[in-house]
Amino acid sequence: MRDEQHSAGAPSAAEKEAQAPRSESRKKSGREPQAGRSAPRRQSDKQAQAPGQESRRQSDKQAQAPGQESRRQSGKEPQAGRSAPRRQSDKQAQAPGQESKGKSGKEPQAGRSAPRRQSDKQAQAPGQESKGQPESGGASAGRPPKPRRPEQQAPKPKIGDTRPAPPLPADGADSGASDGGSAGGGRRRRRRRGGGNRSGQKSRQPAVVEAVTFDEPVELDEKSLKGRRGRTRKGQALGRYLMCVHVSEQATQIAVLEGRRLIEFRVSRPADEIGQIHGNIYLGRVQNVLPGMETAFVDIGTPKNAVLYRGDVQYDPDEIEGGRTDGDQVKPRIEELLRPKQSILCQVTKNPIGEKGARLTQDVSLAGRFVVLVPNSTGFGISKRLPDGERKRLRSILEKVKPDGHGLIMRTAAEKVTAAEIERDVERLLRQWKDIEKLAKSSAAPALLYREPEAPLRLIREELNTDYRGVIIDDQDLYSKVSGYISSIIRPLADRVEYYDAGKQDLPLFERYYVTEQLKKALEPKVWLPSGGSLIIERTEALTVVDVNTGKNVGKSSLEETVLANNLEAADELARQLRLRDIGGIIVVDFVDMEVAANRAKVAKRFREALARDKTRTQVLDISGLGLMEMTRKRSGEGLLESLSDICSDCSGRGFRLLADLVD
Repeated sequence: MRDEQHSAGAPSAAEKEAQAPRSESRKKSGREPQAGRSAPRRQSDKQAQAPGQESRRQSDKQAQAPGQESRRQSGKEPQAGRSAPRRQSDKQAQAPGQESKGKSGKEPQAGRSAPRRQSDKQAQAPGQESKGQPESGGASAGRPPKPRRPEQQAPKPKIGDTRPAPPLPADGADSGASDGGSAGGGRRRRRRRGGGNRSGQKSRQPAVVEAVTFDEPVELDEKSLKGRRGRTRKGQALGRYLMCVHVSEQATQIAVLEGRRLIEFRVSRPADEIGQIHGNIYLGRVQNVLPGMETAFVDIGTPKNAVLYRGDVQYDPDEIEGGRTDGDQVKPRIEELLRPKQSILCQVTKNPIGEKGARLTQDVSLAGRFVVLVPNSTGFGISKRLPDGERKRLRSILEKVKPDGHGLIMRTAAEKVTAAEIERDVERLLRQWKDIEKLAKSSAAPALLYREPEAPLRLIREELNTDYRGVIIDDQDLYSKVSGYISSIIRPLADRVEYYDAGKQDLPLFERYYVTEQLKKALEPKVWLPSGGSLIIERTEALTVVDVNTGKNVGKSSLEETVLANNLEAADELARQLRLRDIGGIIVVDFVDMEVAANRAKVAKRFREALARDKTRTQVLDISGLGLMEMTRKRSGEGLLESLSDICSDCSGRGFRLLADLVD
């Protein structure tokens, strides 16, 4: 092979004689021309040479190796396939091997790597000039090279360039051949970067466990069904509440009416894995632990890390040594229970609100229609809202269906429910928990393990009972899901679900039941009372302030009676507004001053009774001497105003713009 290269690259006798005068002058100057270059091309290259290249050529004149002269005299050419160190030295001293490639007419392979392109940019590699020559360069060494077409001349790469690498040759040759310096076609193994599947496919994450929304119904006799269907009149179901569900491309809106008054409104956006994650179970990774705050921040895959407090951490006391002693009980510190990069199983108890992340707990629970399963627990309980006789009956059923190693809580919806239905509900939850445990072992944190159903199904599972006279849905797909869930799990109430075909009706669903009109009023800060008074509701970062005014209410007999009647109306309306607007946190109510202490007690009692219909936990203090009432309401969502609005880009939500003429 080497002899063939010598014979192909050696010039004839006539060519030696023709090149003799020029070679003598080149030897005196210490410069060696590149093979196959014409005089105009060399002249243009001299004019466009960079200063750095001229300095390198000057150093090349002084450091020209004697071996190069001997190779020129003997007609031998260097071998191809030199190693990386030899290429490095050639870059610094204008390697003769690159000139010999021009003499032999061999082209370098396409698809060179980034380091080779960088060296070509700095030193005007002769291999690029030889690309313009025909492949049979040994037989046509005296011919002038073909001019390179402008469209084939690619721009030189620059630092920070994001262009893709040049394509591989058509014959599938490895781009590592030029990287390894093997011009003779030798291949070099390419190093794979990064881990993962070598086939180029991403590893598929196991499917998330979903809540059961359909199951085989339990056979019930007609007597049981009749006693749980609720009241009817002329074939129409009777109830205090009505649920209207409107589905659009942007979101699903749920309105709950008491009579004709809007008392609750919820917004659920499709595939919302960031804001509506209450009840979801995650395999989280502990990011950092703050002993001073007794808090840990956990990555669950959301934009903001979730918060896990010391009181929500579950642990085995036998595995903890030391810690703080509270009487006879040892309380370990949070840094003894959790460490960074530790994977934990946790559940979301509060959605992320504003700048705060979601709140977590390790006390995981799975909610069904009739019971709540508490895995890895030994306790059980029954809802306190049930009467004593029903609690006694459910306690006997609970002793029979309670699984080993898990706890159970009977819900209010279990009233008058048969033992077979409760047992079926427990079996569904046990299957879900086994699937969650299996998925947790095969997943890498952070990962979603269990997803709660969409908002309409979740609300129906939690609240639907005989107090609802109906559920009206204007979307066919959602109606099928809800109808299937109720028919299989809540059979006595299956006839209370109705499909509203908006195309065949004169008005949309929300306009038919005056939801839109009441919703717009709920977004305003001022609320009018029936007697002429008003409420002013203002929200701040720390708390919500409510001011009660008499307004147009002038009364009839005395000021104290007028103020009392106005405050009683304000107490009823305020309880409704808190539920409708989903206001949580600290709330301060400024009632109109009342001098009689008994009147202040009446207003406080009336307000607590109105809040009793709200399932959200509240705590109310008595009215102070200044007429102020302090209370707290559990914050579970972002609020009605935030769910239906965006922050103004001009004022950033402050409500006013600064005057540029006066401020600047």
